[in-house]
Amino acid sequence: MVQKQQTRPPVSRRGVSLLSSLEPVDASPFKRPSSGVFVWVTIVLVWLLSLLPWRLWLPAPDLLLLFLAFWCMHEPNRVGLLSAFVFGVLLDVHDSSLLGGHALVYVMTVYGALALRRRLLHFNSLVQAVHMLPVFILAAGLGHTAYAWAAGEWSGWQWLWSAIFTAILWPLADILLLLPQRRLDDADAGSV
Repeated sequence: MVQKQQTRPPVSRRGVSLLSSLEPVDASPFKRPSSGVFVWVTIVLVWLLSLLPWRLWLPAPDLLLLFLAFWCMHEPNRVGLLSAFVFGVLLDVHDSSLLGGHALVYVMTVYGALALRRRLLHFNSLVQAVHMLPVFILAAGLGHTAYAWAAGEWSGWQWLWSAIFTAILWPLADILLLLPQRRLDDADAGSV
């Protein structure tokens, strides 16, 4: 039977290990923050894409909602409830629909992402999507209930597909939006 040799950290004169020899076990929690320019350029581009008429098809995923929730979870100092409210009101004005409908859905979703943020950052993107699915469904359901109450009739359950497709796109958004940080981490690892 072969025994492994155990290496001991350097010990000072008094028998206490030196703090300079300590290294983090895993450096992955110490990720670089995303560039503020990159965050806002992606949000504005998706907002411009959301002004096209394809979004009015009920099962279409709400990409602006997805990007706002994603960036709010990963960069809460740059994207928050105020930005969700502003973009929601801008979409309401563009659609000339019930003022505050999109804003309500966006603020509720971003609030849900902020409430789950500390928990979700420990999981991979698939588990994050599973956790965000109820948030997307509850926020969209609340928004469609408000629209139905204002219109006086229920429009059906087609909106549910939009929330499901938005949650399905979460891992793809994770791959694409965090790609610049991963590329920087790979370049830094090769320089050591």
